[in-house]
Amino acid sequence: MRLETSERHEMETAEASRRCAVTRAQRPRDELIRFVLGPDGAVVPDLKEKLPGRGVWLTAAHDVVAEAVKRKVFGRALKAEATAPGGLADQVDALLASAALHALSLANKAGEAVFGNAKVEEALGKGRVLLLIHASDAAEDGCRKLDGKARSAGGGAGIPAIRAFSADELGLASGRTNVIHAALIQGGAARRFLAAASRVERYRKGSAAFASRNGLDTDKE
Repeated sequence: MRLETSERHEMETAEASRRCAVTRAQRPRDELIRFVLGPDGAVVPDLKEKLPGRGVWLTAAHDVVAEAVKRKVFGRALKAEATAPGGLADQVDALLASAALHALSLANKAGEAVFGNAKVEEALGKGRVLLLIHASDAAEDGCRKLDGKARSAGGGAGIPAIRAFSADELGLASGRTNVIHAALIQGGAARRFLAAASRVERYRKGSAAFASRNGLDTDKE
């Protein structure tokens, strides 16, 4: 039996989204994190959505995961005894950050990253920059100058800037020392880092970041 176009669209939409067990908001899957139970009953984050078993979905935000632990949401949602460590929200943060920094390392190996103020300015001048990266401990003046050059290079539209990682973290990911400013140029590896790093930033900003982006009131979600 062939499905009508509207029915097929509804099924595809349902598959592409899930309901957060805390806020009850329906969101695209890439804005949520899946959790499952390990063999010992411990709650395990399934960032790649490949672990077996029934899953519970939460908005990918630190405050939402912390609230789920506080309210013991996992056991009720999974209908089983579930042990969620108090530091689960921080554990997820570390996993997301590790995935993003690994993506940066791959972008660097693919030749899609440049490091240092001079190299970044050169790439901006050539119109090749997909994303700016500033160390979280970078001086504000240096960030403003490069952001301004990025706006000029983009005809006033600006270029996204990530500021989620310290100079040491960026250095470890790139195999360099004292990485304060970097840029990613067009390419698949660069886009994957952008997606992963943006997820880290949204997670750390909390559910308000999603509400602001979607014009929602978090108190009503």
